[in-house]
Amino acid sequence: MGADAIQTNGHDPAKLTAARGIQRLRCAVKNYEWGKLGPDSLVARLHEANSGDRVDPVVPHAELWMGTHESAPSYVVKEEEFGSGRNGSECMVTLKSWVLDYPNLLGSRVVDKWGCDLPFLFKVLSVTKALSIQAHPNKALAEKLHREDPLLYRDANHKPEIALAITPFQALCGFVSLNELKEAIANVPEITELVGSKAADQIFKVNEHDGDETSVKSVVRLIFTQLMSANINDTKQVISQMKIRLISETNHRELSEKEKLVLELEKQYPGDVGVISAFFFNHVKLNPGEALYLDANEPHAYISGDCVECMAASDNVVRAGLTPKHRDVQTLCSMLTYKLGYPEILKGFPLTPYITRYLPPFDEFEVDHCDLPREKSTVFPAIPGPSVYLVIEGKGTLKTGSSQLLVKRGDVLFVPAHNEIHVTGESDVMKLYRAGVSSRFFQTM
Repeated sequence: MGADAIQTNGHDPAKLTAARGIQRLRCAVKNYEWGKLGPDSLVARLHEANSGDRVDPVVPHAELWMGTHESAPSYVVKEEEFGSGRNGSECMVTLKSWVLDYPNLLGSRVVDKWGCDLPFLFKVLSVTKALSIQAHPNKALAEKLHREDPLLYRDANHKPEIALAITPFQALCGFVSLNELKEAIANVPEITELVGSKAADQIFKVNEHDGDETSVKSVVRLIFTQLMSANINDTKQVISQMKIRLISETNHRELSEKEKLVLELEKQYPGDVGVISAFFFNHVKLNPGEALYLDANEPHAYISGDCVECMAASDNVVRAGLTPKHRDVQTLCSMLTYKLGYPEILKGFPLTPYITRYLPPFDEFEVDHCDLPREKSTVFPAIPGPSVYLVIEGKGTLKTGSSQLLVKRGDVLFVPAHNEIHVTGESDVMKLYRAGVSSRFFQTM
């Protein structure tokens, strides 16, 4: 018996064989207020197709979660004994329970490293309003935060992530270059008004070409912390002044893209310190098919658009602006790397003529994107770990061994380790995404 063969553990052999196959999942939605409304939301349309439930057109649908995280677990649909469709009687168990019953479905290396759990969390986001300026803790900080405040920080895991644009997608990510930051502080007097001239002037005394990166980061940290910690009433007043100034200046000059963005953020979050802090961050615009990856302790905020997101299986977020949720300003300001410069944009690399792979530098996950024309076929190679597939458009067939499934938009599928998947398109274009454990992880055996 191979290392990853399913142990019987008293289970019916027929059920063990069925467990080896592709499993359909029902997945949960998060209705955060920054999500798109009803049918305008890709998340809502996918959820309606996945669950068969009608979507309330006035409710924001922000995130579709696919995985085993306890905050919004996915369910395996067991139809063989309880009917055969969404209109019939379905018995569902959590995906977490399923893999606990059949751990070898994950592959031995995954179980050895992460236990009986998916090490990644897969999502779709539909963003119509900026979501919080935030960062995710590294493993050591996540364990500390969870230990000290388990209600706020729900797990002890780190949360590196990747955002892959489905539609044009905008975000704030990472600190701008030193020259851009100097220009912002020189041209936005409201920053100096909030942080004080003594702190603001220090930025003009450092030079990245001197080779003292630590001094540069120390000054940026000082100014940013002063800004984010400013008195709330003072902040509201200063941001109101900035808004009046920028609107007035439109009479005699074209505002910069960042200035226009700041005015838009002010409409969404009047008086919020996150509005003015946007001058510190890179304004990133992703075209469909481009991806942004975010390591621990890097500041970011999504602004608009639809994306696929994949991360280590965690829900840990430290927030400090552009949010009605709890803010932990001191933790965020103390944890950031203060690395300056524009982030790397991933464009992926071809795995087959129809599959593009995105491989960020994290063990827990990779993402594949497949665009498949009618009657064309492609193959996802067998890997020693689990995968989750999502169909966002069109229809086709997925085949592994003697098992074949017709799939269409909204279908989410769990595929156990060691399954080669053959996909054939049966619509003008079939679009699907796959999340799985990083192939680099298995190459280090």
